[in-house]
Formats: sequence, structure tokens, C-alpha cells
Amino acid sequence: SAETSPSVVFENIQKCKPNCLRLLLENISGLTVDDDFIVEVIPEINAAVATFIKSIDIKEFVKKCSQHKRVGEFKMTARLLELTQTIRAESLPDSISTDYITVYFESARNGGGPVSDVQLFPEENSAIITFCNHKGNT
Repeated sequence: SAETSPSVVFENIQKCKPNCLRLLLENISGLTVDDDFIVEVIPEINAAVATFIKSIDIKEFVKKCSQHKRVGEFKMTARLLELTQTIRAESLPDSISTDYITVYFESARNGGGPVSDVQLFPEENSAIITFCNHKGNT
């Protein structure tokens, strides 16, 4: 597919604190965190995901990150996040309904798109959400 995810995964981030990572990504991209992109840190897997709201050449950004001196010093890696149609949501409230989950993930504000299926797992406080396509709200 010629389509590219608007998200970049940064792995091996333990040597770079979250605020330092955000500043580093601003320096590399020339963009502003929160306005042009958001960063989600996932400490359990020693990774972070930067999702670009502003349209950029994402492959060029990954290349710049891979060649950047500080990224190398932190021993981090950067790669495109794979496109997917299915996600798992965890730590959901006990009382949540499939209707609420569907409406939440269909919200353009949340980066969502048309949902084709929601499987709720109340015993795990989780759900599997399947989108009609991997494009979100486009």
C-alpha cells in the first residue's frame, strides 16, 4: 500500500525522559508538540508513539530521526507504526457499554473512524475495536 501511517514508534527510550523526547522531536521536525503532533509514552514496553496531526513527509521524518546525533546517543530507534484495523482498549470502566465505545472511537476528535465491531471483555476490563478500514476518519 502507498498509504503511510501518521505515527512513528520510538523504541528503547529509557535514556530519554518524556519531556526531553518531546523537545527532541520538535527540534527534528520543526513542529510543535500538541499543536502539530502528540506523543504517547508507553513505559511498559519502553516505547513512545508520535502521531502527526499536521501533514508531513513521515518517511523523511523517520529518516531524519535515524540519522540524528541525539537519537543515536540515546540509542533509540524510530520506525513507522503499522496501519491496523483492530485495536485493544484496556482499563475500561466496569459499566462501559459497547455503544459508548463505538461512539467514542467513531469520534473524529479522537482520531477515530467508522467502527464495524466491538467485542467487550468485562472480566478483563477491555475491548477489541475493529474499524471499517485503517484510515480512521478519512
